[in-house]
Amino acid sequence: MAEPQRIVIVGTGLAGASAASALRDRGYGGKITMFGTENRRPYELPALSKDILLGKTNEPAWVHEASFYADNEIDLELGVSVLEVRPGDHSIVDSNGAVRSYDRLLLATGSRPRVLPGAQGHVLRTLTDSLTLKSELREGRHVVIVGAGWIGCEVASAARTHGCRVTVVDPLAEPLVRVLGTEMGVMFRGLHEEHGVEFKLGTGVAGFSPSGVRLDDGTELIPDVTVLAVGATPRLELAEAAGLELADGGVAVDAALRTSVPDVFAAGDIAAHAHPRHTHRVRVEHWANAKDQGTHVAGSLIGLDEPYQKSPYFFTDQYDLGMEYRGLADPSDELVVRGDLASRQFIAFWLREGRLRAAMNVNVWDDGTALSALVDAQATVTPTQLREADLGSLA
Repeated sequence: MAEPQRIVIVGTGLAGASAASALRDRGYGGKITMFGTENRRPYELPALSKDILLGKTNEPAWVHEASFYADNEIDLELGVSVLEVRPGDHSIVDSNGAVRSYDRLLLATGSRPRVLPGAQGHVLRTLTDSLTLKSELREGRHVVIVGAGWIGCEVASAARTHGCRVTVVDPLAEPLVRVLGTEMGVMFRGLHEEHGVEFKLGTGVAGFSPSGVRLDDGTELIPDVTVLAVGATPRLELAEAAGLELADGGVAVDAALRTSVPDVFAAGDIAAHAHPRHTHRVRVEHWANAKDQGTHVAGSLIGLDEPYQKSPYFFTDQYDLGMEYRGLADPSDELVVRGDLASRQFIAFWLREGRLRAAMNVNVWDDGTALSALVDAQATVTPTQLREADLGSLA
């Protein structure tokens, strides 16, 4: 496969920016053009629900210094959307009406916050969203958060740190239960309740009014601030209109992140990836996936055929709890806990048919390398080994 002369990247998030820099690191000398709807250079998202909301900084973690793009001859088209992808003639149409040709195209369009019908409130996806919400988090104000997932829990932590009164609403029985299961959900609920958060669980939202949030149990909450944290929707419109195969909620890509259309690739939130270690497609909306897939797809864009094999990874910081999660488990998998759950200093493991599917270390920081090796290998281990053996020796 001849090296492409023109690579177009749609999306200036972490996946797109990581791909652009990795292309240059690999010695690619052709033209790189990136299109992004925001008027800011690429930045990472985790700080938006962590350090920025906590008031520790007003700056995100920029993917690169401002001079990096010009220094590496990467053309940043900021504030410019791609309206159409034309695979037949290898071109895109941008929001200025220009038609741009490509030899290879990377779609890294990311996600948008999911909203509820008639909803009124803050969402959290961009730097502007984060700075605007932070300005609302003032002592004594009542913050209602709809959604008890990762964003909802991190916003609750930040709001309580600012002295807000916080109510979290979710139709499920525990926070984070879809990802971590009931026992871990109870642990996170206890953490937040100890810090004064009130939960309305097993309760959905019936509607919104200018003054409040109506719940389906008849309760009406009257907040000063409403936050909508009900998940994200991958931006698939361009891919769908261009005729790319969609699957499992995303753009279907093979092991090397190629789509069903020649010379078009996808990475990050939108990529439903045929992961070599899983029997189903994997689509992950987390920082590490965007960074690592973006870096990997650079090789595919210049003609390499190497499968992307990294395990999903994400982290959170809430109050004095820090956590890292590696792998991909189902909450119904067998849960094994090593350490003290009550003091929130432990490692949780998820086993399926005797093989390790995922591991989560909570306020335990010495075993990250071993945990990554065990999860990547989907190691065959027993619960007793996970509770008692030296993890390094198991790895």
